Amino acid sequence: MFLLVPLRRALVAVVCTLPLVAQAGEPPSSERQAELETLLYQDCGSCHGMTLRGGLGPALPRDRMETLSTEALAHIIQYGIPGSAMPGWQALLSEADARWLADHLQTDNRLKTLDD
Repeated sequence: MFLLVPLRRALVAVVCTLPLVAQAGEPPSSERQAELETLLYQDCGSCHGMTLRGGLGPALPRDRMETLSTEALAHIIQYGIPGSAMPGWQALLSEADARWLADHLQTDNRLKTLDD
């Protein structure tokens, strides 16, 4: 009987987190994507430049973003870069949000190169 209680708790914890695991793989809604694009050019732009050409933070042109994997870029967005001014956004962005932003920077980024 005593072994069943921890097993029951573990099972409940797994069942309760299944929606979160499924949700992580789903892309953000169209409305959320518009919010994320605004966040990118306004909030991220406050350091990386409103046109992503750089400022306090480095420029974020598409050709530079393509040198990183989507997963690596999403990790940087969520957890930041220790010892730098780049904060982590995990408290405000889901994993799906960070992946969408990373993919957007690599594929739909208005700034293709610094020569644009």
